[in-house]
Amino acid sequence: MLVKDEIYGEYEVEAVLQDLIQSQPVQRLKGIHQGGASYLVNPTWNVTRYEHSIGVMLLIRRLGGPIEEQIAGLLHDVSHTAFSHVIDFVLKNESENFHEEIFEDTLLQSDVPKILKKHGYSMNVIINGVFPLLEQPLPLLCADRIDYTLRDLSRYNYITTDEIEAFLPSLCVNDSEISIKGIQHAEWFVQAYYKEVQDFFMNPLNVYGYDKLIKLLQEALRAKVITNDDFLLTDEEVLEKIRHSGEFELNRRYEEIINPVNLQENEKEYEIHLKVKPRLIDPTVIDRDRIAAASEISSAVKEMNERAKERARKGSYIKVI
Repeated sequence: MLVKDEIYGEYEVEAVLQDLIQSQPVQRLKGIHQGGASYLVNPTWNVTRYEHSIGVMLLIRRLGGPIEEQIAGLLHDVSHTAFSHVIDFVLKNESENFHEEIFEDTLLQSDVPKILKKHGYSMNVIINGVFPLLEQPLPLLCADRIDYTLRDLSRYNYITTDEIEAFLPSLCVNDSEISIKGIQHAEWFVQAYYKEVQDFFMNPLNVYGYDKLIKLLQEALRAKVITNDDFLLTDEEVLEKIRHSGEFELNRRYEEIINPVNLQENEKEYEIHLKVKPRLIDPTVIDRDRIAAASEISSAVKEMNERAKERARKGSYIKVI
């Protein structure tokens, strides 16, 4: 099977990956938007968990990761609920990891175990294996973090294809960890990462969409129009239930999300205050003969991290005007 991706190009993949790509849990991700409410307030903010999962798989492949880690990369988001991390706020999951809590059950109840067994791979390895290219705790790099940053920013014109093509060859694996060759490339990625998790995630329109969608879904739960189990449907399947509910208040709230709105960041007069968990990045850098965290080599990275920490602490204050 030939897999084409806008970031990494074309790759011929093995039969097990082909079957998993075509499986229901992975295909469902075509209907799960990575930005949660983003596509409702701006239809061009439309990256899906499917595109991201394919990208993570291919980035691991590009970095020389074994087939088991590529499988884990492809499957790592299959338990994401409709509207992604919006549901963490709906369910008041402060760790923003609800999808991780249901990951094993989601896989075991699907056709994934049968596919893996058919091709001679262990379900236990995929669920319980250690995959250092796929996932690392912040502030380290991992394929998941790199892909969603590059994919969102490229699609939404924050960075260019030329910049990505210049950056990707700087990625290498050192002691089972993704590192960056050259401090200039590390500085570029840190700057890009904060464009993603702060300039994009905390864009006033994004914050507004998040806030309104959280309240819509909470109200739909209270009205028993939807249940928690419905969050394992796609974004549009959940919205269809709400739109066809006949509930005036729910439809009013939905229209509030999709209709144009004028917004202003205002810490003194605000209607919405949103804080998300701090996401700081400090990649390992190989620069000449030195291997160290980027902030130990670059004052620019250190300053970017301090600014990001303060911005995350304050959150975003939005006024509707």
